[in-house]
Amino acid sequence: MSLAVGRSSYSRTAIILHWVIALLVIGNLSAGLLMGNLLASDDPAMKKLGFQIIQLHKSVGLTILLLTLLRLGLRIGAGFPPLPAHMTGMERALARVTHYGFYALLLLIPLSGWVMVSASPLGFPTSWFGLFDWPHLPVATSKETSGNAGDVHEILGFVAIALIALHVAGALKHHFFDRDDVLARMIPALRRNPL
Repeated sequence: MSLAVGRSSYSRTAIILHWVIALLVIGNLSAGLLMGNLLASDDPAMKKLGFQIIQLHKSVGLTILLLTLLRLGLRIGAGFPPLPAHMTGMERALARVTHYGFYALLLLIPLSGWVMVSASPLGFPTSWFGLFDWPHLPVATSKETSGNAGDVHEILGFVAIALIALHVAGALKHHFFDRDDVLARMIPALRRNPL
């Protein structure tokens, strides 16, 4: 049973976590799309930049994983604010699938990347923002396992891009067409400036 009944907004902590994770995810998806081109370059400087981006990408991915676990813990305790009464059953189902899909992706994308790095025969360490080496998962070193995890990681990244587009479109629909408070729940300043 949700503890959020009657609550029309998210807590300040939930809002901050939402936007921090969103920015980190968008940055990491952008880096993921960019680094392949850099690593394929014949220019040694571009290759070096690609490897630096990989290290940053891994650090950010692990940070997303940790923040998502924190956010999930808070969400389990607080539940979801109730959806607007005017939403159809299909809209409610789509909203829930989108939210649960995001949580699944925010866990599975970093985990698949972690498996990929842990299983890689190259054995590159993951330095978490240059502060310490993040441990590898206890998986057998295997080019095939690493490659499969990499394929899953990439596919899930593209699924995340599609889900982000759906999420943004839904939020804008609520704000501009339905004129409800769904977007204002994550951007409280919108409540003070009604349309």
